[in-house]
Amino acid sequence: MSTATTLPEPTASKRPQLAHLTAVLDDLRAKGTFFRLRVLDDQQAPVCHYDGREVINLASNNYLGLCNHPKLIEAALEATRTLGVGSGAVRTIAGTMKIHMELEEKIAAFKGVEACVVFQSGFTANAGTVSSILGKEDFILSDELNHASIIDGARLSRAKIKVFRHKDVAHAEELLKEVQNEPGRKLIITDGVFSMDGDIGPIPALCDLADKYGAIMMVDDAHASGVLGRNGRGSVSHFGCTDRVDIQVGTLSKAIGALGGYVCGSRDLIDYLYHRARPFLFSTSHPPSVAATCMAAFDLLEAEPERIDRLWANAKYFQDQLRSAGFNIGGITTPATETPITPIIIGDGRATMDFSRALFDQGLMATGIAFPTVAEGKGRIRCIMTSEHTKPQIDKALEILTATAKKTGVGLA
Repeated sequence: MSTATTLPEPTASKRPQLAHLTAVLDDLRAKGTFFRLRVLDDQQAPVCHYDGREVINLASNNYLGLCNHPKLIEAALEATRTLGVGSGAVRTIAGTMKIHMELEEKIAAFKGVEACVVFQSGFTANAGTVSSILGKEDFILSDELNHASIIDGARLSRAKIKVFRHKDVAHAEELLKEVQNEPGRKLIITDGVFSMDGDIGPIPALCDLADKYGAIMMVDDAHASGVLGRNGRGSVSHFGCTDRVDIQVGTLSKAIGALGGYVCGSRDLIDYLYHRARPFLFSTSHPPSVAATCMAAFDLLEAEPERIDRLWANAKYFQDQLRSAGFNIGGITTPATETPITPIIIGDGRATMDFSRALFDQGLMATGIAFPTVAEGKGRIRCIMTSEHTKPQIDKALEILTATAKKTGVGLA
């Protein structure tokens, strides 16, 4: 006989302490930018089911289709069978398993650097690294469109933050000149690929500045990992700057298809992060299944470069067709995409979210992005092409986009 206690049904709280949160949500609803999470019912794939509806999926970061690749699935299952479902501790106490070290060694060899440390996410890799290597006497020069994890890491470091105009190397140098004689270290940091516009950072020119002024050079390669460079080694490889970039951050959650982030660089940098990076020190390490999955993914990048070729071919076709149809996918007042990230610029936040919902109703998952993720007036539908989309799927997506734009009067120039 069951002895389980029956809990009362939850009721709406009458306490006023969090009323300010309700006010913010009410404001989002008034502006038309409030959203509810869409729920994926099956695998992350070019065509899948969200909220029970079959849709063509242009919203995921699964660039190379590795989220459900059979070799990655088998690697995860085998690691689980032999090593269990969890590590049981943080890395510095009892949670460093041999498979974690093997993954870090594989990534370091792949990136052509001395060492690597894996974090629980790309966000913690950025935030944990920036906040630990600098202090209040130091300076950070950061692109104005850098990812939120870089911004948060900079704030946590308590360093003095100088923001240069997007990809404006001359402005970055002006700021460096202002502080070159100040005590403290200087860090230049940029995204390799900017996640909202899809453009590529000016890494060689920023490396020149770092060399000229003795600054630390750091690149966040989250959206370049598996996409740019030889076999997907990233934007630093793409520009041949591996020996000029002191800190490379990457992700295991996008093209790699699993979960986590990593930092690559010198042996001393990684040993220092082992001792001082707070997300590393105070978070339980990855389950063995995740580490095994990631290693299998890096093997596939080496063995199947044609996946990256397909990704770029699909992206070019999709973007060419969008331009021909009259969609604004960047340029003039907005950075032009240079990667498979394809923003359809709408502008108004409410119009952006309404357009995204209309697309979903017609069978296309293409997420609306509005303030505060992007600046006010810069709302867009962010589409991401993958290597696994077929031409008929892409053509159907284009058909839905064009028909919906004409019906709603939104999206087309």
